[in-house]
Amino acid sequence: MTTREAIQWFKQTFNEKLVIATANTPYSIDLLCAIAYQETGSIWANMIGKLTVEEIALLSVGDTLDTPNRSAFPKNKQALLAVPNGAAMFDIARDCLVKMAKHVKGYNGAVANPNKFCHGFGIFQYDLQHFPKNADYFLQKKWADLDECFKRCIGELNSAKARQGWKSKTVLTDTEKVYVAIAYNRGSANIAKGFKQGHKSPDGKFYGENIFDYLRLSQSISISTDRGEEVTTTEFAPLPAPTPVLSEKKIFKVKITSSGLNLRSEPKVPRDKPNSNVKTSLPNGHLVSWLSGKPTDKWIEVETSYKGGFFKGFAATEFLEVVKEHTGGITVNPPATSNPTTGIVAVYMPRAAGSITKRTAPANAHSLNEPGQPTRNAIDAPAELKASLFAIMNWLSVEKASHKRYQPTNNSTFCNVYAHDYCFLAGVYFPRIWWTQSAIVKLARNEEVPVLYGNTIEEIRANNLFRWLRDFGDRFGWRQTGELNKLQDAANIGAIGVIIARRKEDGRSGHVTIVAPETDEKRAKRDSNGMVVLPVQSQAGSKNLQLDKGASAWWQGSQFAEYAFWIHA
Repeated sequence: MTTREAIQWFKQTFNEKLVIATANTPYSIDLLCAIAYQETGSIWANMIGKLTVEEIALLSVGDTLDTPNRSAFPKNKQALLAVPNGAAMFDIARDCLVKMAKHVKGYNGAVANPNKFCHGFGIFQYDLQHFPKNADYFLQKKWADLDECFKRCIGELNSAKARQGWKSKTVLTDTEKVYVAIAYNRGSANIAKGFKQGHKSPDGKFYGENIFDYLRLSQSISISTDRGEEVTTTEFAPLPAPTPVLSEKKIFKVKITSSGLNLRSEPKVPRDKPNSNVKTSLPNGHLVSWLSGKPTDKWIEVETSYKGGFFKGFAATEFLEVVKEHTGGITVNPPATSNPTTGIVAVYMPRAAGSITKRTAPANAHSLNEPGQPTRNAIDAPAELKASLFAIMNWLSVEKASHKRYQPTNNSTFCNVYAHDYCFLAGVYFPRIWWTQSAIVKLARNEEVPVLYGNTIEEIRANNLFRWLRDFGDRFGWRQTGELNKLQDAANIGAIGVIIARRKEDGRSGHVTIVAPETDEKRAKRDSNGMVVLPVQSQAGSKNLQLDKGASAWWQGSQFAEYAFWIHA
């Protein structure tokens, strides 16, 4: 059973209990699914179809480590036997181990040792260290009572949330949910360290990293509440749904004609770096929802959705006007889930029969078609998706001098070519050539248009790629985001992320970089609050980088008119 299938079964089977358990809490069904799979998925997934749900709940036990690999009570059998009712508890813990091991490989060695017993009980693994103060829970096998089990998990999450200093928080972001889960596992979470915290699995991944992967995976799985057929909602990386605009107070409309309205992270324009606090540029007529400030103030705080991305920031009031009698809030339009097959469709440079486009040849308008080139497979788990992206990156090997396709010349750099190749191999459309404006007009009327270089198609460079993403990106599955955290998080589960900036002078080159998954050696730079300030990147340019975070936020340079962050499943 795959990870996706196991989480899907859990989400469907326990849907009603998950709904009840998470009601009026800052936690989500998907977070509980992620914790359940991380804690005991390797146990209960082996029993599906063999035992009843009640039996599975009873035998969802584990952790047989004793001292020196365990410091908490009970360190071993003798420590358990030394406390009141310890002998009875050992018998229960030993019996559960023996019965569970009949269905799960890897526990035969523990069963062969008569001193071994389980320390973790229930789907969410309530630890035996709590036995001295809560003996009845274990002796009466309350972990097998699913209502008690879910209630206990929520209680432990509340305690973990309080330890993080978030006791009064009624809403948690996905990132904060992961940190609460880390605290659930290890007592507390250090936000500055990111998700590489908590129990480290034999494969080298940390508890927090696994929770994040499983949370995203669960978010991509939809179920039917009437126990009907389950439907998955993604083919590749399991990105979460776009963040909704919750504020439905006063609605304003952008009124600006010369350019877009910059939405900023603070109510000011920095003198030295005027682009440094720009979150996005909103077009004329775009709607925003008021959050704070008076209409007479120079700035007001607003939130909105633009190209599938949620943005909150400050806008200059002189470029806003109230929309009277507006109802219904602001609609969030998610991007397409597949490329269009009619109208304005994807296009590639035609090639002569039998011709091969290689990395070792100078760049041209063709896409790569070398034998054996890697691709990104639609596999259920983020770990495999990330492995596919690293395989693509290593094969393209942008820093390799013999790969002339990406090496800068005196007059040109090839960031757009590299970004296209990376996306092309990953199964995501990011054009190397695009339709001319006259061809687009005809395609929009569903007229047939031949693919003719220099006539109906032309090469597209970084400046125009910026406009392409803005005008056509959502039609091809791209979604904008306003946060580097979300951009890095997307890459970390095997999705595609790009940072793109448009030059002020159209004749000069813009720039685009790929945001790559983090590795143990290459980590994003985060501030003291755990927020990403420099993601891991891969690029061709004046200097080619296969995997690095760079030295600065290059996209905020004064040479650029605007920049944007985009993700694609």
